[in-house]
Amino acid sequence: MSKKTAPFDAPFDLVNSWLEEATESEPNDPTAIALATSTPEGIPSVRMVLMKGCDSSGLVFYTNLESRKGGELADNPNVAMLFHWKTLRRQIRIEGRVEPVTVEEADAYFASRPRTSRIGAWASKQSREMEGRFEFETAIASYTAKFGAGDIPRPEFWSGFRLKPKYFEFWRDRKFRLHERVTYSLNDSNEWNLSELYP
Repeated sequence: MSKKTAPFDAPFDLVNSWLEEATESEPNDPTAIALATSTPEGIPSVRMVLMKGCDSSGLVFYTNLESRKGGELADNPNVAMLFHWKTLRRQIRIEGRVEPVTVEEADAYFASRPRTSRIGAWASKQSREMEGRFEFETAIASYTAKFGAGDIPRPEFWSGFRLKPKYFEFWRDRKFRLHERVTYSLNDSNEWNLSELYP
């Protein structure tokens, strides 16, 4: 049986098409994705992050590089992502490897964030224990005073990653659990092998 193939942009275009629909129907954070990472020993962890860009170069998100997530990505760049839009009854699974975004991309996105969020990036020792909320609030006050009304540069420990997908699965709800599942698997010719799976 011959394999169906799709051009390289096809799954990225479909992600953005579904995302556009989700933006109109989801009450909160339509760009939220569950990001699964693991240690070199294969111990997994998962959390929600916000996707900040999707095109044929990959899917982008940002984080504190010294967080648990950042450490696991540095040790093992193989990840999985999941979009789930309850109102649309759809989900997208994505697998691949991450690579760092450029300094210019990280600087530009950091500069676009609200001022308080930029200060929070400096003040938060993400994923590490703190004595209590007051410790965090004290750090926020300290950095607020330090930067005053001036520019807030991006911390070196804060940047982004781009997931370079090797696999997509688009899942759509159907009645009686007869769901639709369509997959795109990257082949050696930089095209996608297109398949349908039993639900």
